[in-house]
Amino acid sequence: MIGAPQYLLALYIAEREDDEETPISPGYVADALDRSPPAATERLQNLDAKGLVDYEPYEGATLTAEGRDAAADLYDTYRTLSRFCRDVLGLDDHEDEAMQLVGNVSRTVAERLAATLLRGGADRDETNGSTETRSQSSPDTPAE
Repeated sequence: MIGAPQYLLALYIAEREDDEETPISPGYVADALDRSPPAATERLQNLDAKGLVDYEPYEGATLTAEGRDAAADLYDTYRTLSRFCRDVLGLDDHEDEAMQLVGNVSRTVAERLAATLLRGGADRDETNGSTETRSQSSPDTPAE
């Protein structure tokens, strides 16, 4: 489901690619999220009412300081999820999958995924070719 987090993230990514002061058009956001321009406009207006973006009709939207802070946190989670979807799950459309998940994963889960990815994340069981995630248990504790 596409919600406020995805819109904030789409704006954040667009602002990183361009000048932060240049408004991002609703059409650009709609294309990035595979939504209609009217749906994007409505969501941007809602985010404007919440103080997360500055939206001007016929110009576009820019993130407010509060919106940029929220989007920066989402971006960190997005990058972790994208890497997980690519490296662990082997998905070609890892960025799209990460965008779908980004608002639904807690910071704790994202941090643990990042830590898992940094240390290698998965061990290959040579006997049957399956991939098993390392557990946090001690060597004396049987795996579940």
